[in-house]
Amino acid sequence: MTVSLVLMAALMAGIALWLFRQSLHVRPWVAESGPGRSVPAPMTAPRTGLGVFLAVVTSVFSLTISAYLMRREMGTDWRSLAVPGVLWLNSALLVLASLALQRAWRAAGHGQEGRLRRALLAGGGLTLAFVAGQGVAWGQLEAAGYYLSANPANAFFYLLTVLHALHLLGGLVAWGRVLVRARSGVPAAQLRPSIELCALYWHFLLLVWVVILGLVLAT
Repeated sequence: MTVSLVLMAALMAGIALWLFRQSLHVRPWVAESGPGRSVPAPMTAPRTGLGVFLAVVTSVFSLTISAYLMRREMGTDWRSLAVPGVLWLNSALLVLASLALQRAWRAAGHGQEGRLRRALLAGGGLTLAFVAGQGVAWGQLEAAGYYLSANPANAFFYLLTVLHALHLLGGLVAWGRVLVRARSGVPAAQLRPSIELCALYWHFLLLVWVVILGLVLAT
């Protein structure tokens, strides 16, 4: 059983890294200047803003995880909680959501507006299903007696997973704006920069989720 869990976590980590590699292959920072030629594209304000925001989010999660590890070593009151099985289904949903947004990004680059809209809808729907599934996991834990105030491990699990879900919900605001523009007939080429930012944000949060899930499994 333990080996299976490790293999599943490793598979999700591999998918997340593959998505980032695919994103790098798109090379959004390079603009074509002619046949066989390319020049560096200017760093836009949205890209810079996303980079700064991801740096801040990384710091927040890093500090929280550091506190998690330090608190775990501080006393004998730490009791690891049981990992709800629904977390594996939720993980698969988040992987599929990232894949869908990656597909939307590619569709925007090829001017495939119908495919773009379908991929956007799939990405948002799968993300909402992930967040709903997290709610199910929290309910299952409470029903089993793993209350927020009962144990430091419980409190940190709820903190990390709620914080992650809130960041996804915030991303859905940006996703919703892109979807409205796509359904109103805005050309795919104009939507591509916004979809690019959404895809990168989802890939980042997928990696964060893999770290959180791996941390819970390891402890």
